[in-house]
Amino acid sequence: DALKRRCLYHWIDYPDLAHATAIIALRVPQAPESLIVQVAEAVQRLRGIDVQKPPGVAEAIDWVHAAMLLGLDGLDESGVARTLGSVLKYREDQELARAKGFAWVAGS
Repeated sequence: DALKRRCLYHWIDYPDLAHATAIIALRVPQAPESLIVQVAEAVQRLRGIDVQKPPGVAEAIDWVHAAMLLGLDGLDESGVARTLGSVLKYREDQELARAKGFAWVAGS
């Protein structure tokens, strides 16, 4: 397509765990550190399965916000079940995560 021919592409890899947690903490300073770390770790796990749209840092930030809105200070199976749509946008991706188990997503 004509627009893509006129663009330059530079691919930036996802940040490592330490960098991701620092970014999330900067963007959501009121979030408990334990929640930030759990979400960052869960996002890395979710990137490891065959999802259509691997979650990025923006989705991790959204996930922390969603968890906090529900009064969660950490991720567990129930919390993952209630907030999975904030990090995985496609139904098929959510089904893959469900197949792995909410405990797996939460790192329990």
